[in-house]
Amino acid sequence: MAALNLPIKSIGEADDTIFALSSGSVPSAVAVVRISGTRAGEALRALIGRLPEARRAVLARVRDPLTAESIDQALALWFPGPASETGEDMAEVQLHGGRAVIAAVLSALRKLDGLRLAEPGEFTRRAFEHGRLDLTRVEALADLIYADTEAQRQQAFRHMRGLLADRAEEWRRTLIEAMALVEAAIDFPDEGDVPADLLQPALTISTQLCRQIEETLASGTRGERLREGLTVAIAGPPNVGKSSLLNRIARREAAIVSPQPGTTRDVIELHLDLAGFPVTLLDTAGVHDSSDPVEQEGIRRARARAEGADVVLWVESKGLQKHGLDASSEGKGYWLITNKCDLLSQAELGALQSHMEHRPHFVISAETGAGVDHLVDELANFARVYFKPSEPALVTRERQRHLLEKAAAALHRATSEGGGREEVVAEELRLAAYALGRLVGRVDVEDVLDAIFRDFCIGK
Repeated sequence: MAALNLPIKSIGEADDTIFALSSGSVPSAVAVVRISGTRAGEALRALIGRLPEARRAVLARVRDPLTAESIDQALALWFPGPASETGEDMAEVQLHGGRAVIAAVLSALRKLDGLRLAEPGEFTRRAFEHGRLDLTRVEALADLIYADTEAQRQQAFRHMRGLLADRAEEWRRTLIEAMALVEAAIDFPDEGDVPADLLQPALTISTQLCRQIEETLASGTRGERLREGLTVAIAGPPNVGKSSLLNRIARREAAIVSPQPGTTRDVIELHLDLAGFPVTLLDTAGVHDSSDPVEQEGIRRARARAEGADVVLWVESKGLQKHGLDASSEGKGYWLITNKCDLLSQAELGALQSHMEHRPHFVISAETGAGVDHLVDELANFARVYFKPSEPALVTRERQRHLLEKAAAALHRATSEGGGREEVVAEELRLAAYALGRLVGRVDVEDVLDAIFRDFCIGK
């Protein structure tokens, strides 16, 4: 195959066609290089010598377009726009995943005129800009990529299928109906074929819509918390076995364990998959009175993290003592752990059992593992109940919650303060529509795009 006479890319030239490795880390069995833009077809033809039939994989020899040197034998696919993932002309080459193979293909593409390496998230951003994805689906895609547990995967996949987007579109259509009624009342007050009272039906629609959005917001922050994970803080006095308990639950040496009190000076975080649910386990400094400024800071951080945790495992080693946490922390998520049961006599264990209070209380040995499996099972049950309401969570991000709150507030003002003033109602409905539009990206959202897409990897 003779070398092709293709122009070499000028340094710093601005162009539209992008390429990148879109598969995982190398080396790997297969590596996927993706190309998207107006010159994607030219680039694929330069690599394999032809343009395959659309959406049909073909086996092809991949060559350097300038030297005709063979690089690899691979599968090539061609997706003409707009029926592609990005909405543009798009090509993929599925190579053997060796570092040298990938480097050679990327180098060959880099030399071609009109092509440049993609920025992080640029493929997905182009899909958004061409209407292939709305912002809620973009966020769900990011959540799916970074999902660590089965519950996170399920939630992200439901939102990629349009769980929130479809509901938001339904709300938007309803809101447009109300806005049309109000605008007709304003623009055609004296027309004979226009009903006299259009404001009341618009207010009725707005009231119903406001109630639906408020019901969605009232479901709590479970969707957001599922993305972040259940937070479990292990707290208690020094040298009661908090770090040993963390290691036992993690089934590895994640924290330094020492008989010397005060070994843990800062909060140690450990991320776990607990029965399919994400859990962040915190090992905190021992809570006690201390004159050491370093220990004081560790204790302050321990108290702060414990107060913000969903569950606090308060560890003691000699019975039902109380130290440190305020009574306000001793609620639904405050569990008492009596550790070192292997050092207690039968009489002491019997006394503990007889004095167990209504709050969860577990008698364990972090050293031998006695009782720890039961504790972990109960934590898994707590997470299962906490993250599994009767209906899937519609809101998974603070951005979504904030915009729905703004829409609900505007609708509430329209129905409660608008009265007979059509202009006031129209303005509030416009603000509600603007908030819903920003939710899915139908209006000016430039200020949030960079924050959303920068979390993607380069090939996505």
